[in-house]
Amino acid sequence: MSNFSTHNFANQKALIRVDFNVPIKKGVIGDDTRMTSALPTIKKVLADGGAVVLMSHWGRPIKDMEKKPELTKADFTLRPVAEHLSKLLGIDVKFADDCISDEAADMAKNLKPGQVLLLENLRYYKQEEKGDKDFAEKLSKYGDVYVNDAFGTAHRAHASTAIIAQFFPGDKKMFGLLMEGEVAAAEKVMHANEKPFVAIVGGAKVSDKIMIIENLLERATDIIIGGGMAYTFFKAEGGHIGNSLCEDDRMDMALDLLKKAEAKGVCIHLPADSIIADRFAADANTSSALSNEIPAGWMGLDISVMACEHFKKVIGNAKTILWNGPMGVFEMEKFQHGTKAIAEAVVAATAKGAFSLVGGGDSVAAVNKFGFADKVSYVSTGGGAMLEYFEGKELPGIAAIKNA
Repeated sequence: MSNFSTHNFANQKALIRVDFNVPIKKGVIGDDTRMTSALPTIKKVLADGGAVVLMSHWGRPIKDMEKKPELTKADFTLRPVAEHLSKLLGIDVKFADDCISDEAADMAKNLKPGQVLLLENLRYYKQEEKGDKDFAEKLSKYGDVYVNDAFGTAHRAHASTAIIAQFFPGDKKMFGLLMEGEVAAAEKVMHANEKPFVAIVGGAKVSDKIMIIENLLERATDIIIGGGMAYTFFKAEGGHIGNSLCEDDRMDMALDLLKKAEAKGVCIHLPADSIIADRFAADANTSSALSNEIPAGWMGLDISVMACEHFKKVIGNAKTILWNGPMGVFEMEKFQHGTKAIAEAVVAATAKGAFSLVGGGDSVAAVNKFGFADKVSYVSTGGGAMLEYFEGKELPGIAAIKNA
């Protein structure tokens, strides 16, 4: 693989896989974070005197159109993205109505240095998700160099994210700046971490995070567990959790994790107390209780005072921090205190020199909501890709470039 930062793109066409799967309603883009995150990569190619051909997916057109016959391709077009990108770059971004048509090929061929072309939604074709080699080869003809800057899709072995790389020699395929940053941050946490390494794992279900916790047992010194998943552990240990979320079929697994952690000398920290509610609602009646003594008819929806204080101390000693998942139902004001307290503790530890990575949709949403995104070391845009990386899986989009 080549190094994007040192590569000179003068008079070259860079075929860049981006993740522009942004929220669009009635042609208006709600959150353009994924687009703005890709701008440094695009601008570097243009500044070098190169041209840019962008390809992305949006939604699941084929599957959704099968379910709802009233939907058409027009409901999944990337045209609004091209228009918005024109504003972000301050140039007129060209748009091809199809990603592998003769017209698209001509537009790519005639692209001049300093120009940008966005191809229509790759997922109009089932060959994209199937990882079809012929489809990938057609796309590969549009660029001299292949750049993967779509970390959010790196866990998919799709035509444009993994298969396409085989049509470029090692010195003509590389990660973009966003992908470079994501991979470096993830590798620093998982393979070059400084101890103490504190992993904060939250969310609703143990089953969703079991593989991450298993993998972290080999690396972390401390694992903080919060959110709905904590109550499966408490019930497994014989505690009373009222109506709190619990995966009864995962209780043996929870006990097994605690035993494995003890054997490896990893400290698992569960929330001593909880903010409890009489129903799952923003205006519910609330109280607090020990997490293993929640009365019947009540449910834990956030961590409470003792848990916050204890978790803050653990985080305060950390040199490396991974945060994946909230401590409670932070979307509701009454149950956001625990997640905010954890965010503040991560920010304070980062200010003292710890390396902190926030990954996974809900924890990223939390740091954005509380205005802390620029006060932690790295916020991942990866979602599912980052989760699979932390589970220890090899991501096809990364392997296709690295194993050149």
